[in-house]
Amino acid sequence: MYFPIADITINPFLPPLVAFVISFFTSMGGVSGAFLLLPFQVSILGFTSPAVSATNQLFNVVAIPSGIYRYIKEGRMVWPLTWVVIVGTLPGVLIGGLVRVRYLPDPRNFKMFVGLVLLYIGARLLKDILAAKRGADGKPSAEEQFSKLVREFRASQSSEPLPVVKVREFTATTISYDFYGRNFTVNTVFVTTLSFAVGIVGGVYGIGGGAIVAPFFISILGLPVYTVAGAALMGTFVTSVAGVIFYQALAPFYPEMAIAPDWLLGLLFGLGGFGGMYCGARFQKFMPARIIKWILAASILITAAKYIILFFS
Repeated sequence: MYFPIADITINPFLPPLVAFVISFFTSMGGVSGAFLLLPFQVSILGFTSPAVSATNQLFNVVAIPSGIYRYIKEGRMVWPLTWVVIVGTLPGVLIGGLVRVRYLPDPRNFKMFVGLVLLYIGARLLKDILAAKRGADGKPSAEEQFSKLVREFRASQSSEPLPVVKVREFTATTISYDFYGRNFTVNTVFVTTLSFAVGIVGGVYGIGGGAIVAPFFISILGLPVYTVAGAALMGTFVTSVAGVIFYQALAPFYPEMAIAPDWLLGLLFGLGGFGGMYCGARFQKFMPARIIKWILAASILITAAKYIILFFS
């Protein structure tokens, strides 16, 4: 099948299959999979115009709702964190879209940008994994406790519900919530500022910012991946909707290049991602957090190394 905006011809079953596999694993860490789907489109399919960023965000719009549904249903959405992420990343994504079209239309330079972004994300995750952080009191982390609880829950076939997030405080300066006996507190202003910065990077890349926000929350703020995932996905969804609309509106002003999303290709990727994210969110609680992080870190660093090496070769 020929996709005119992407200017590629591929089997129509390939996009949903690839998207399903990628999203199944990445959604467990609060990431839609768009950060790996973009390198696939650029390097494997040969889709290199700025429209690939818009198409990637269209994938997010279609795929993410299923994952969000699971996190809401299981009581693992930290809503205050979610709203702050949205407020911070939304303007950043729009700025990033302009930067992509005006300053990074060349595929070679764009790949280098992608490589550097992924390298930083992967390095932060890897550092967190190797550090194997535990609480200051020497007790197991909330993630470790939650994993143990799930194992016991499955072994006992108990009908008792698993732990849910309980918000304690949400002000202009503080977000505080409990998760399985541990309290987690972050500065609202810091999260908003961080979200704005990563929103710009995410807008350029075409991932909405969630792929960058989630590792920051996990590695810098020390929040459990089981509670970060839903907020990051919701933030990515809302900003991706804005990103798609923005790129579509911007297209008439740049008739010399493809900017608007390839709707058919994006929908096919999105359908696969929809199924992958639902399954990933459904099975996340049965997968140890450490394994989730290793999967994300390995995927990110391998892709980053490839792009950076190719830029200098």
